Amino acid sequence: ATSRLLVNYQEPYRSQILDYLFKPNFGASLHILKVEIGGDGQSTDGTEPSHMHYEDDENYFRGYEWWLMKEAKKRNPQIKLIGLPWTFPAWIGKGENWPYDYPHVTAYYIISWIVGAKQYHDLDIDYIGIWNERAFNSKYIKLLRYALDKHGLQQVRIIASDRLWEPISFVLLLDSELHEVVDVIGAHYPGTKTVPNALLTQKKLWSSEDYSTFNDEVGAGCWARILNQNYVNGNMTSTIAWNLVASYYEDLPFGRCGLMTAQEPWSGHYKVEAPIWITAHTTQFTQPGWSYLQVDGHLEGGGSFVALTDGLGNLTIIIETMTHNHSKCIRPPLPHFSVSPQRATFYLRGSFHFVKTLQVWHSRLDFESANSSLFKQLHPIKVWRGSFSLDLDVDEVYTLTTLKTGRKCSCPEPPPPQPFPSNYKDDFNIRNPPFSEAPNFADQTGVFEYFINGSDPGDHVFTLRQVVVQRPITWVSDADQTISIIGNFQWVNLTVTCDIYIEKPRDGGVFIAGRVDNGGIYVRRTKGVFFWVYADGTYRVTGDLAGEEILMKGLSGVRANAWHTLTLNIQGDSASGLLNGYPLWENVTIFEPSNGWAAIGTRSFEFAQFDNFHVE
Repeated sequence: ATSRLLVNYQEPYRSQILDYLFKPNFGASLHILKVEIGGDGQSTDGTEPSHMHYEDDENYFRGYEWWLMKEAKKRNPQIKLIGLPWTFPAWIGKGENWPYDYPHVTAYYIISWIVGAKQYHDLDIDYIGIWNERAFNSKYIKLLRYALDKHGLQQVRIIASDRLWEPISFVLLLDSELHEVVDVIGAHYPGTKTVPNALLTQKKLWSSEDYSTFNDEVGAGCWARILNQNYVNGNMTSTIAWNLVASYYEDLPFGRCGLMTAQEPWSGHYKVEAPIWITAHTTQFTQPGWSYLQVDGHLEGGGSFVALTDGLGNLTIIIETMTHNHSKCIRPPLPHFSVSPQRATFYLRGSFHFVKTLQVWHSRLDFESANSSLFKQLHPIKVWRGSFSLDLDVDEVYTLTTLKTGRKCSCPEPPPPQPFPSNYKDDFNIRNPPFSEAPNFADQTGVFEYFINGSDPGDHVFTLRQVVVQRPITWVSDADQTISIIGNFQWVNLTVTCDIYIEKPRDGGVFIAGRVDNGGIYVRRTKGVFFWVYADGTYRVTGDLAGEEILMKGLSGVRANAWHTLTLNIQGDSASGLLNGYPLWENVTIFEPSNGWAAIGTRSFEFAQFDNFHVE
């Protein structure tokens, strides 16, 4: 759920961000885009909607991943696409929190997504994963391959298991049938190392999720080091960064762990961070289908190099000399090593003996003055009788290549940063919305979608509706309530007003909230000021999403299937609430949290509607 805010950027800024990511010979020029197959559950920084909320439901226009894949393909038709589920809608497990009891159902669900990508968006999915960082099931993987082939999807490759090298590598060696259907072993955060069993399988080895590090200079150092050393130490021929672009509220978990930052659609501000240009050192001078030359890529003075060729005479060498403290990734811990300035001599043999000059691109990460030099083209280097030497300092990246196509592009400066608007309204009155979700709302449990209320002749035809009515097969501990957050995490004093409509009689309920302090994988422990009304005619004020810390309760007269207006006012250490414009409760003392987002949500996984949201 990390590109949530990207879709809400206005042009030309949105296209500029996409160009920096995907346009060949422009910025990061990415080779591969891996997307979540939304499953209605929390996947780290929010929930992504499923294409099948319920068994009899199919919709291939929800969420933003279809749009993102199309934008990537529009810029680079050669980009590879991967789909991987984190969570699954409840009906897949028929009541169990497990996707493998009915493997044919899960396979049908995943095939539907691949077929839908082609049918509705003309997108060819290249690789499909199993279940992110959770158990794999051999029977399911074999069934998935069978189903892919039966649907004419022979070209879709299977990657497993997006967790650790084991037990998948060991199982592949034991089970020849499984060995036949798994094309790639994908490991997460491998620390540039692999294991003997993985090498014995003779499969392609990928670091299928890596990086996940704050995108400052140290993050760039981490990325430069692992892009090379995943191959040099671990024989991995693909490295995939979580995440593409930090387009989610920064105070959610792993804030700014993207290759660049675009978390302010309301201002248009974004920042092309150093990892973008580190990426370009590899991506602008190689392509999928190029081969690594099998050389020992360790440099004597520390650091590493890789060499790749297209098999048609082109050669690209990428060198990095990242020091330990300037290249720590978020995980795993990095054992100590030292790097010192050195002179390196390279010898070109075989068909490369006749290379006369190499183009040179250079980056130097500066940790003293934050005055890094990123992706600069230097004078070409002359190759004399098949060899050349280079003086390498620490914390540098060099690309030496026969290709003359590299470019460092830049768009005009984006607008300056601005906080989220201090007075924000949304009436959800949009007949053909470009996306299924209202701008800036970030769902943290449940899914909130634009809804056309055909039965309402009045003011509430266009609303926002919570649509997940059974707890999904979860990846982390989703809340038992649904919640969508919005606004500025630094907000202290605020008034939230929203029209609400409970659809579930008897035990249904909804809330509006302020000073909401948590989300993402920590959503269950969210605190704040929550104003609840229930279908049984009662209300509560609680200090937490779970509803355990009750600050006030009483009768409201609210019932299901009727519109009511809730207002929550928080000033300093005191809060008050209005129902339909009249005071319902006041002078409730608030101790903590001291600040946070605004939010809306429901008591359980239940249908409910919201309209005329306003926060000030």
